[in-house]
Amino acid sequence: MRKIFSVLTIILIAHFSFAQSISDSEFKKIRKSFDTKNQYNVALMNAASNNKIKDLALNRQNAGLVDHEFKYKVSVKGITDQNSSGRCWMYTSMNVLRPKAAKVFNMSKFEFSENYLYFFDIFEKSNLFLEGIIETRNSKYDDRKVNWLFSNVVGDGGVWNSFINLADKYGLVPSDVMPETQSSKNTREMVSLIKRKLREDAINLRQMKGTDEVLRTAKLVMLQDIYKLLAINLGVPPTEFTWRTKTKIGDITQYTKYTPKSFMKAALGEIDFSNYIMLMDDPTRPYYKLYEIEKDRNVMEGKNWKFINLPAAEIKVFALKSIKNDEAMYFSCDVGKQLNSKEGFLDINNYNYQAATGVTYGMNKKQRILSRDSGSSHGMALVGADTDENENITKWLLENSWGASSGHNGYLTMTDAWFNEYMFRVVVLKDFIDAKTLKILNQEPTMLPPWDPMFKSDK
Repeated sequence: MRKIFSVLTIILIAHFSFAQSISDSEFKKIRKSFDTKNQYNVALMNAASNNKIKDLALNRQNAGLVDHEFKYKVSVKGITDQNSSGRCWMYTSMNVLRPKAAKVFNMSKFEFSENYLYFFDIFEKSNLFLEGIIETRNSKYDDRKVNWLFSNVVGDGGVWNSFINLADKYGLVPSDVMPETQSSKNTREMVSLIKRKLREDAINLRQMKGTDEVLRTAKLVMLQDIYKLLAINLGVPPTEFTWRTKTKIGDITQYTKYTPKSFMKAALGEIDFSNYIMLMDDPTRPYYKLYEIEKDRNVMEGKNWKFINLPAAEIKVFALKSIKNDEAMYFSCDVGKQLNSKEGFLDINNYNYQAATGVTYGMNKKQRILSRDSGSSHGMALVGADTDENENITKWLLENSWGASSGHNGYLTMTDAWFNEYMFRVVVLKDFIDAKTLKILNQEPTMLPPWDPMFKSDK
């Protein structure tokens, strides 16, 4: 019996080994498929080996077709710059709201302090991470949740709900009250040190004995080091400050004393962030459903990432209505796909890689998501739309946060066809969403795991 088993094992191993390898004859056949006597193949090889593939793929037929004029545009002014940081979601959220503040203060341009909220974002994420360690301290290191925690300690990324969690808890301040620093503009080194310290703290927490209360007392001591690292890199966030403005006509106002929360109220009024609804187009899941991402938040008591899944065509109806009513929106997408950064133009025909390589690429949006080829990577403010004579949308305008020298004076023009393929989420005020869609908010949300590949934070 043992001999029979051994023979079968050898046969199976030999069979699967042969099936998984490439034989000499098979490789010769593959090699022959690229005919070096074909002058087209030789030309492609010569061109690609001496140039950037993207430059070769640039579609000449799109030249001269870029039009950066828009029929409908939100009243925005001034371009922000996130520099070498992954805070696009924070910049985008504030860019959506700063036109309101500029109008209230009668200023030609205005900017909230990203550095102020960034301090609390990393601090709160640190607390959230350590709480996760306490919660899972009895699980093994190879447990999926534990593995996910150690792989995703803290980082710059986030989405709209990350912003509202911070603003609701800590308020907002003007950019000149807590300006950018070297470390806020170039976050990699500071974040790396914080992650290293938190991982060390996590190991110590997992080794400690005692009740949750004992561990949480230790956690508070650990957070003092995190606060110190943030303070020396970013500065100490103000608890109150005095501030005055220069109006559009040049008048200087009197100094006024504020706290961050009283300033947010002065700038934005009695804003209710629950009136902003995140809509997503994820064709890998059923539409007209409410979803929530487990533990996808930056503040322990804050809101998770929650969204209504809708086809892009329906999202566009609400987005156009918002723009026509002078309301900018949080927008996120797979910005690297088909981006002509020199022209500031997003179009599905910008680059023809099939012509440049002779290889066909044919996945649709659903297939790109399932195969991990595409997902949201960047947030921007959706601020404009253009339509034809029948009010059909032809293109959209995005206010970016890469500085005024990037794209087209800091903006990106996006064709409607590109919107269909690479847009993932838009945050729209309830006022511009129909009653049928809003009823979906009454559903019990389907809970999705935080490691789902579709739900990468914007950076």
